[in-house]
Amino acid sequence: MSKGVLVDITKCVGCGSCTVACKMWNSLGYKKDIPNQGTDAALNEENWTTITYKKVTVNGEPAWRFVKEQCLHCQDPACASVCMSKAIVKTSEGPVVYDPTLCVGCRYCMIACPFEIPKYEWNKVLPSVTKCQMCANKIIKGEQPACVSVCPTQALTFGERNDLLKLAENTIAADSKYVKHIYGQEEAGGTEWLYISDVPFEELGLKTNISKIPLPHYTHEYLKNTPTVFIGGSILFAALSFYTKRRSEVEKHKKS
Repeated sequence: MSKGVLVDITKCVGCGSCTVACKMWNSLGYKKDIPNQGTDAALNEENWTTITYKKVTVNGEPAWRFVKEQCLHCQDPACASVCMSKAIVKTSEGPVVYDPTLCVGCRYCMIACPFEIPKYEWNKVLPSVTKCQMCANKIIKGEQPACVSVCPTQALTFGERNDLLKLAENTIAADSKYVKHIYGQEEAGGTEWLYISDVPFEELGLKTNISKIPLPHYTHEYLKNTPTVFIGGSILFAALSFYTKRRSEVEKHKKS
């Protein structure tokens, strides 16, 4: 059974412990020239998880909610379905992982992701695609992700996805403050990261106009001919190169 994480938005206090743990475990850098990076940070090649601050209204009163963002690790990931080199794969434990040594730099994964998660190292000579790996190297040992292990308010719960869904359903049923929806249960065919909240998800910045049908159902139809187009293009360019070279040789011969 695949593992997942349940995020209870009502319990998050925005402390940022999860973001620090992520950086420490994955040896990610900090942009020291950006003031207040904790509140201004966005997902990028050095930030695999961030906390977004949202000013909302709860029971007619202004309030703050803090939303943890990272790769949601789709059960049927579009990014993996379009990756020709198999640099991105879905593991049996749940995480969707990326191997930079296999990447050819096509960046199809960035286009395919409905949540706009994968980022590219634009400033590097030999760039890679980066994103949360869900600490797959910890999960395979029976450990929980680094971010979950340091959450002081238990806003993050790690476990079997089916168990997390039951926990979410019970939590929502027991307290009327919660929105009657588990974000990630069906979005994009289902994700390993699940969210519950007392504020509508669209107000929290989470994408809500996403199909319940797994995205590979669509991407396969568009990209199944990519190898043929690539090979055909290579042949065409080779033919044009040969033709141009031949014309140059003929012109030189005429002049001589």
